[in-house]
Amino acid sequence: MTAASDGRPGSRFLDLVEVMDRLRSPGGCPWDAEQTHASLVKYLLEEAYETAEAIEDGDDAALREELGDVLLQVVFHSRIAAERPDGWTVDDVANDIVEKLVRRHPHVFGSGSAATASDVEANWEQLKAAEKGRTSAVEGVPMGQPALALASALLGRTAKAGLNLPVVTTIRPPETVDDASVGELLLAVVALARSAGVDAETALRGAARRYREAVIAAEAARQPEEPAR
Repeated sequence: MTAASDGRPGSRFLDLVEVMDRLRSPGGCPWDAEQTHASLVKYLLEEAYETAEAIEDGDDAALREELGDVLLQVVFHSRIAAERPDGWTVDDVANDIVEKLVRRHPHVFGSGSAATASDVEANWEQLKAAEKGRTSAVEGVPMGQPALALASALLGRTAKAGLNLPVVTTIRPPETVDDASVGELLLAVVALARSAGVDAETALRGAARRYREAVIAAEAARQPEEPAR
């Protein structure tokens, strides 16, 4: 497989599309041929988390590899869709995101203005809401994301909408604790983090990583010493 010769960035992407076509075509790979959008969900999530881990580790080589795996998922799903009579292709996917980026950056591609990153974000959300025809501030928040990130997104959307909805901060006695009370307390923690400009998901992931390192160190410390010879 050779790269396209026009020298444009992204020419090797065309090779990836060809490889996936070969894998899904008759005589290709039996495993790849059996996959569906649904069966690939776990791999898409896994690759996304591994990409995040590479970033957190500051591992540039791993980041490059994991981004390739994420890109593979995009091409894989696009190839599956292209096999349907009413399907779409990877070119449609690329076309849609190009048009979206141009449409939502009027300060770059049009006559709009945005002096700061905050202005850009505000304009993006306004354009997005208008395009989607949303009537609620919390419409469009992905409900399948990790719980802390989900809570932060809902609180953020609510605040931007100018709604003042207090969260419960009461800590109950242990004997009265249940799923709801723990959930309310965690929501209050996320609200506290947001008020301090802290991303709760990132903060907890950092704490969890430090705890993991502490566990490994403790395990190493309790290993019996090798007897002297």
